[in-house]
Amino acid sequence: MTKYQAVGIGNAVVDVISQCDDGFLSRMGVEKGVMTLIEQDRGEALYEAMENRQQMPGGSVANTIAGMGALGLSTALIGRVADDALGHYYAKAMADVGTDFVNAPRGADMPTSRSMIFVSPDGERSMNTYLGISTELGSEDVRADVAGAAGILLLEGYLFDKPKGKAAFAEAAAACRAGGGMAGVSLSDPFCVDRHRDDFRGLVRDLDYVIGNEHEWTSLYQTEDLGAALETAASESRLIVCTRAGADVVIVCGEETVSVPVQGVAAVDTTGAGDQFAAGFLYGVATEQSLSVSGRMGCIAAREVIGHYGARPEADVMEMFRAEGLL
Repeated sequence: MTKYQAVGIGNAVVDVISQCDDGFLSRMGVEKGVMTLIEQDRGEALYEAMENRQQMPGGSVANTIAGMGALGLSTALIGRVADDALGHYYAKAMADVGTDFVNAPRGADMPTSRSMIFVSPDGERSMNTYLGISTELGSEDVRADVAGAAGILLLEGYLFDKPKGKAAFAEAAAACRAGGGMAGVSLSDPFCVDRHRDDFRGLVRDLDYVIGNEHEWTSLYQTEDLGAALETAASESRLIVCTRAGADVVIVCGEETVSVPVQGVAAVDTTGAGDQFAAGFLYGVATEQSLSVSGRMGCIAAREVIGHYGARPEADVMEMFRAEGLL
């Protein structure tokens, strides 16, 4: 049985990225700066309207796992794609960056998931996602020999939008922890937290770690006081991480609290910043770095990805770690 240092379970989404201005967003009825779930017809219309499209494998947790693979860890992704052109592209593209996509494409009426990402001149990304076959991800897709062999398992909060995804989530977490691994969750976005607040509160108490941004944490505890939200979370969880859009990252594990400064850079495209922060941070955890060093690794990985278009690193992030004296 292959022992994976990191495994993710989440939506396997092909990202289609295009640059645009605010006028385009207004004309097309695209809400700026948020992720909107759309139906197939809307997805096809937006796809046709995109100019200079760039295509790459995506999905929040998939981006994180691919980032960890690029740092040299053995990685795998549990997800579902259709037996169509985008599905085969996705599976091959993940393998090409060193991450095993462990589920074969499946025949189905629904196509492979895709997300149309419009990047405006200020670096904000507006995502319109058609989930397609990812909505059918279920327990039958969770291979015990993969989830049970994970040193670290990262679960995607968006899976809670469907009962089958929630069941897959629970099965993967149980298998990982039974095998001695750490299972945790990315809160995904504030609207996802709003939809599943009670379930997510339970995950904070039950899982080994939780990663979220300031908006997700305040949404989870229904307060505008971030300090109060994090204090409550820290009292309930083994390890919590809060990113704060240019402000210090806060990490709490038991009695230890760490504040990690963020180096300000001009953002070209913020797509994937949180995903790559998680990749750098979890790389540090997997390699037994301190919380402070792990947090700095996360910030470096996030800084790299916002400097260019796309949600995956282009530079050698490991070399960036070395340049900062972290290795």
